[in-house]
This record gives sequence, C-alpha cells and structure tokens, in this order.
Amino acid sequence: MSNIANAFARGKAFIPFITCGDPDLETTAACVRACVANGASLIELGIPFSDPTAEGPVIQAANLRALTGGITTDRIFGLVRDLRRDVTVPMVFMTYANVVFSYGAERFISACRDIGVDGLILPDLPFEEKGEFLPLCQQYGVDLISLVAPTSAGRIAMIAREAEGFLYIVSSLGVTGTRSEITTDLASIVKVVRANTAIPCAIGFGISTPEQAVKMADLSDGAIVGSAIIKLLAQYGKDAPERVGAYVRTMTEALRP
Repeated sequence: MSNIANAFARGKAFIPFITCGDPDLETTAACVRACVANGASLIELGIPFSDPTAEGPVIQAANLRALTGGITTDRIFGLVRDLRRDVTVPMVFMTYANVVFSYGAERFISACRDIGVDGLILPDLPFEEKGEFLPLCQQYGVDLISLVAPTSAGRIAMIAREAEGFLYIVSSLGVTGTRSEITTDLASIVKVVRANTAIPCAIGFGISTPEQAVKMADLSDGAIVGSAIIKLLAQYGKDAPERVGAYVRTMTEALRP
C-alpha cells in the first residue's frame, strides 16, 4: 500500500504546500517541521521553476525568490534527506515536467525514492502523456499523482481509475491563489471519482480559511492550501515558520475537531 494512504488514515487530511527555498532552505525546513507539529497530514514541496504555468502571482513570486536565491534541485533533495531524519509524514514534490526532464527522469525519480519522497505532482503533464514518467515512477515506488480539473469532464472516470497515491481535485478554473468563494460543482466531480476508485481525493486551489477547508473536506478526503501559506512566507520571511504553524493549527483543528 502507498505510504500516502497514511495521510488519510486519521480523518480528513490537511495538506500544506511550501515552495522550497523561499526565502531559504533553513526557513523551508522550519516551516515543514512547524506544519507537521501542528497536524499536517502530508507535505507538498514545490520545486521552483522559471515558468510555473499553473501558479498565480503569489506562488510565481515565491518561485522567483527561491530561484534568485540560488535554489537547485540537488539542494532540495538534500533538504528532504535532512527532513527525513525526523519527519515521518508522507511528502510529495510538486513541480513541472521540464524540471524532471532537464534533471533526467530516471535520475530524478530514483532520487525521490532514495530520499523518501512518496509522490510526484506535475500539473503541466497531460494525463494522456503520463506514460513518459509512469513506468519509472512505478519502478521506483513513487506515486505519480493525477489532477482532475473542472474542465476534465468526460475524462474524470478514466483519470480516477488509474489514480495513484491520492487524486488532486482542482477546485476552480485558472491558476492557484486564494478565492473568496469556490463555485465549481465539486460534489458531482467527487461522485464520479468515488464511483471509479478507492484512492482518496483532496481538493486544492483557492482554499484559505478554515471554513473553506471544512467545506472542501466535507466533499472529499482533505484540503490542500498553498497561496495562503506562501503569503505568510512573503510577509514574514525567516520569521514565518511560527506563523505558518499557527495557521496550520487553525486548519487542522477545523478539519479534525
């Protein structure tokens, strides 16, 4: 069984997203540990990319700050290796296909296994082209996590049937970023997912408040939050971990009262 299943074994999962290297790796490590200490179920680690097409301005800016600061994929691997000395919750990378290609797909995916990364999310990888990476992910025991968007329509059942780890349901059209309300008919998407897979699903894009997280988790198995956390990092920099931890605590207490 996938290690990612453990994230959903204790009730609704809260999944924070953190851009590695923003503002530096020491702060990233402290944020991850603060998230775990405050109840995060699984950590999504963003590997910065110069053209992050799925991201809104908040996470784009975090990518730029990290890259300007000299972050590299190898340094991020070193970060995870260090985190794995005491962090036991599942961790997944979220990045772009080009990052994996330029590093060398087998080298990248085998390194994920070696350092203890449980899954890989590539938002710019069309489902029909996942064959470029899937055999390597299966060879090295790294779940290739699929996304379902409101535009997936007739393809949702097919994507769900082949899902690994967990299914990432994109709440809204467009790019990442906090939203005042989420209006997509997510219930009908989740219904199709449930009919086609036993793999858990979590909803992301646009969630920032405990109320939104509860609403999304009532529909699914968990909530994913990125931009709201990255905003804290942008505002507080090296002092952000304590604030991130406090924010995560409000979310996990709302999801698992």
